[in-house]
Amino acid sequence: MDISYFTDLPDNEIMTGILQIHEGIFQDSSIMVKKMENKRNLLIHVASINSKVVGYKIGYEISNEKFYSWLGGVDTTFRNLGIATKLMEKQHQYLIDKGYKIVQTKTKNKWRQMLILNIKNGFNIMDTYIDKNGEIKIILEKNL
Repeated sequence: MDISYFTDLPDNEIMTGILQIHEGIFQDSSIMVKKMENKRNLLIHVASINSKVVGYKIGYEISNEKFYSWLGGVDTTFRNLGIATKLMEKQHQYLIDKGYKIVQTKTKNKWRQMLILNIKNGFNIMDTYIDKNGEIKIILEKNL
């Protein structure tokens, strides 16, 4: 498995792979690229096997010290192989190297695997709120 990172939008082949995984998980990738274009200090980590995108992790800067780990996912055929953990480790090492102190993320109860992964990797639940769809969102943070 290869993990690469980008600080701008990657080429079409990689972006297509990211969007396919995202669509499969979240059922909506229509405005994802547009949203990515407007994020400050965008960071994209991509896992690939034999040049096929099998996972991604996208985040952006909230402040000089805080980074938001925004979106991520792993192709269903490649789950439970440690890909999400490896992407998280690479992201966090990059953030430490760049001087960030805190990484924040949000998830929902229905994404239990992600919630458990975050907690296992040192995140603390900081707060919850009800989103515009009436679902509980869980805010987590980790000191880097």
